[in-house]
Amino acid sequence: MNSHINVIPDTALEALKAEIRQRQSEFQALRHIPIDIVRKFQEIGVYRAFVPTRFGGDNLTPQAFCRLIEDISTADASAGWVASFGVSATYLAALPPETYAAIYTADSNTVFAGAMFPPQIARRTPEGLEVSGRWPWGSGVMGASLVGAGIKIEGESSPLPRTAVMPREKVIIDETWDTVGLRATGSHDIVVDKVIVPDEWTFIRGGKPQLDDLIFRYPAMALAAQVLAVVALGAARAALDWLRTDALARASITGAPSPAARAYVQIDYSRAEGLLLGARSAFYDVIEEGWRQMERQGEVDRPTQIRLRQVASKAAQDGAEAARMAFVLGGSDAMTNGHPLGRSMIDAACVAQHAFVNVGSWQAAGAAMFDQPTPPGFP
Repeated sequence: MNSHINVIPDTALEALKAEIRQRQSEFQALRHIPIDIVRKFQEIGVYRAFVPTRFGGDNLTPQAFCRLIEDISTADASAGWVASFGVSATYLAALPPETYAAIYTADSNTVFAGAMFPPQIARRTPEGLEVSGRWPWGSGVMGASLVGAGIKIEGESSPLPRTAVMPREKVIIDETWDTVGLRATGSHDIVVDKVIVPDEWTFIRGGKPQLDDLIFRYPAMALAAQVLAVVALGAARAALDWLRTDALARASITGAPSPAARAYVQIDYSRAEGLLLGARSAFYDVIEEGWRQMERQGEVDRPTQIRLRQVASKAAQDGAEAARMAFVLGGSDAMTNGHPLGRSMIDAACVAQHAFVNVGSWQAAGAAMFDQPTPPGFP
């Protein structure tokens, strides 16, 4: 039952990362990842990663995809965040099989983005569901060809939001996104005015998949948290690598020892590296155990599902702390607007603010461990 893994050529990925690093200031000014970079993500397989091979996809494992997103995030956290929406191919599996096949047979590199909350009332008509409303936090929508919006249908009682899937051209993007962190994710407001969506183009996000491929039986909401959490790991890695390279290359203008020779820098750099190493090790150990369970028995047991969410929270929170420690070690120079250490620290901190991995997610994991009520979508 081993999944096929398409290996992305190192040269292609490294060239793309180099270009992303070079263009970071451009991305910050635009407030989104430009379409030519999204196209290059498509070329290396980011958006077909989880698509079954029968639809032209690469059928990656969760751990392989997370390592790819972490790697991209070392070049730019916003780019990693936008690339992470390659995970959409897994929760779109809750669509009717005919709809899923129509999407990915036409284009295995389909880019989907959406905004779920607050769900808006959809009115039923003879032609389908009439969808109207405004949704914030539409990350990656500037490069999407399909857009989802959270809706409520009268009489439906699911605790998870139903999502209406629409062509990008039927959606208005109000460019409201103006932030200090994850600035280039283009997480603008999505506006829809009386768009008719057939029932078969809606699905419950995090709901039961309608396709039976192994990846679609992996816990969807855990995977959604994991692909975001690794962005913080990548940002922290970038910060610590920059700090080490800079410390080795320069001497103090005051005549003090090089930063690399200072005891406090050595101690806290080592501590930050240890924090990041521990977070990464726990993260990939658990995700790989979850996947082994999928291969052996076709499902992940509940204790492991809880740990999958817990290590995602740890990755995001510890990644943010490691990036903060790197910023502090950068001294007063790191205060400069646009400095790599400041950008990495703020980007990683913003990842750790996401509802899937923020401090509240620790409470949800703890509640699950004690068999107490948990939020919708949590094991």
